[in-house]
Amino acid sequence: MDTEAGTEPLLRITVAEDPNALQSLLDWLRLEDELRGRLRLESSGSGTGGEMGGLLDVLTIAMGSGGAGAVLARSLSTWLTHRHADVKVTVRRPDGRSVEVDAHLLQDDVPGLIREIRQLVDAPEQQG
Repeated sequence: MDTEAGTEPLLRITVAEDPNALQSLLDWLRLEDELRGRLRLESSGSGTGGEMGGLLDVLTIAMGSGGAGAVLARSLSTWLTHRHADVKVTVRRPDGRSVEVDAHLLQDDVPGLIREIRQLVDAPEQQG
């Protein structure tokens, strides 16, 4: 299992369509006390669109107990609703399960997004 600080599972977040959006999301999430110190930009190791593989294109979040999932879900949905660009965000667990959100389509179902992300974060990890 991919972990940080020993035993905490890492969620991986990618953002498509806007190259500056991942840094913007990182800056936004760092404002949350419960997430501070759990966030890191990393390289996925594979370039896309002709870009070099060293590009920092994945945001990892070390999830632990204490409500970090609820904070992430709320903060991510708020960030998405304030985006003027059409971006797609994918949140992926270490076991491969994921939620993909299109900011353009989000306006209609913010509570549904929060519910989906919380279920993804809070669900027990499946063994492969």
